[in-house]
Amino acid sequence: MDVGELLAFKPEMAVKRVAEEDEEEKERPGRKRGRLEVRGLGPQPPAVSTTPSVTSARTLQIVEEKLQQLDEQEDAEVVDGPMDEPKLKKMILGFEKRVLKNQELRIKFPDDPRKFMESELELNEAVEELHVVATVPHLYPILVELGTVKSLLSLLSHDNTDIAIAVVDLLQEMTEIEEIETDDEDDDGSAGSEALMEALLEGQVVTILVHNLQRLDEGQKAETDGVHNSLGIIENLAEVHPEICNEAGPGGLLAWLLRRLRSKMPFDANKLYASEILAICVQNNEENRRLVGEMDGIDVLLQQLAVYKRHDPSSSEEQEMMENLFDTLCSCLMLTANRDLFLRGEGLQLMNLMLREKKLSRNGALRVLDHALTGMEGSDNCNKFVEILGLRTIFPLFMKTPAKHGKKGLTKDQHEEHVVSIIVSLLRNCRPNQRTRLINKFTENDHEKVDRLLELHFKYLEKVLATNYALEEQAKAENLDEDDLYLRRLDGGLFTLQLVDHIMLDVCATGPPSIKRRVLKILNLRNASVKTIKNIMREYASNLGDVSNSESQAEEQDRILDLLDKFQNT
Repeated sequence: MDVGELLAFKPEMAVKRVAEEDEEEKERPGRKRGRLEVRGLGPQPPAVSTTPSVTSARTLQIVEEKLQQLDEQEDAEVVDGPMDEPKLKKMILGFEKRVLKNQELRIKFPDDPRKFMESELELNEAVEELHVVATVPHLYPILVELGTVKSLLSLLSHDNTDIAIAVVDLLQEMTEIEEIETDDEDDDGSAGSEALMEALLEGQVVTILVHNLQRLDEGQKAETDGVHNSLGIIENLAEVHPEICNEAGPGGLLAWLLRRLRSKMPFDANKLYASEILAICVQNNEENRRLVGEMDGIDVLLQQLAVYKRHDPSSSEEQEMMENLFDTLCSCLMLTANRDLFLRGEGLQLMNLMLREKKLSRNGALRVLDHALTGMEGSDNCNKFVEILGLRTIFPLFMKTPAKHGKKGLTKDQHEEHVVSIIVSLLRNCRPNQRTRLINKFTENDHEKVDRLLELHFKYLEKVLATNYALEEQAKAENLDEDDLYLRRLDGGLFTLQLVDHIMLDVCATGPPSIKRRVLKILNLRNASVKTIKNIMREYASNLGDVSNSESQAEEQDRILDLLDKFQNT
């Protein structure tokens, strides 16, 4: 357009263009324009002014629009056909122009949405166009080199949440783990995905996402989807880069997740996702476990789980969330400080009630109890558990293993493992008065619990013998070393057998003589030998311990060997 054409320009053309755009928008109801109009950013009536400079200002505006139209036509031409490097660079150029134009207009006219509304729509469409890039992950390094990833991260803080949500949707698709896994056959694709993730981590994506999450209103469908996709990005990154969990505390993610769980909103997909992300963050991260405790996270978890004390989850998705909360609590209880918070928060009483109610929550409560009582750090919880009459709850479960409750419930073997582990912890940690009450349980009803103990011993001894036989062939074929063999034997039933024999050894050596007489009587009836129990416990003692706490390891080994001596001499 030359100067003559500009001077011959008539304002009526502008009106025609607006009318054409209105017709075009009617044909595209799926665009984001509708939400922008609701927020007061849609087309407004033209302002009336008597200022003499209107004609020249309007002419300048039309010139800029024509130049923008030329840019759009150029971009539209290059995206046809398969995506390659030149086309991607042209697309990125158009995207960056729209970003800069929108920034410029927002700075110039911060109080007049009519001035930057069109650029907002164009920017949103440019972000939508970038979805095609998710199909060519080998080109991701170009996005990193040209600074597009930084531009996308900056848009997550855009004043218009629709723009931020569109970027979140794009990043979620680009980091989708299925896409990355399919690229394993293509080294370039895998390298591209890795380059994108590293750029996002370097740009502190977790902190930026959390900042955006804090302003989203889940009362609106689009923003609810934005929350879900934001959590999806974090999950995708954590799948490939677990170290991203280190940013969960400083980045504010843990605090946001706990607030989201504590909110009184009804159960939905986002609450389920929040519970899953929280479980991932604390799974192998001691610092995050500590932070959860300091943020009153143990109380939050107990409050959310208390709902399922007398009522089962209403759907499989809600049951999955309940299991995620139990998983998170179990991980947090591996930290000693959190066990004190659990004790003060009456977590033991809640788990005890769940075990009595026989709902779906019983399986999770059993796992939590096992984690809360185990080790020397569980001493206070062990004594408190006996005080609140927990023995009346745990021994019926010991005597009769319930059937698997639901598809995701514990198997019989898993259930028996947790129950005998709890009893071992109680024998090890209880004070004399509580310990006496515990041992007396084995003399009740004509030593029925001793009979059950021997029943479990023979059951798991048979499993271990079968496992040992199978491993003889595997050891030759797979060239397994002693540690690998021992770990597989533990999985094959040896661990539960060790716990059962540990209980037997302890109650025989420190309890009334009638307990040992009953054990020897049953062993003789089954043509079994006490040497088997001794050998199992010696192996257990020799492989016992945690390298990080050699002192407690030595104490426990000495205790077991002392019990062996007492068992032989009584």
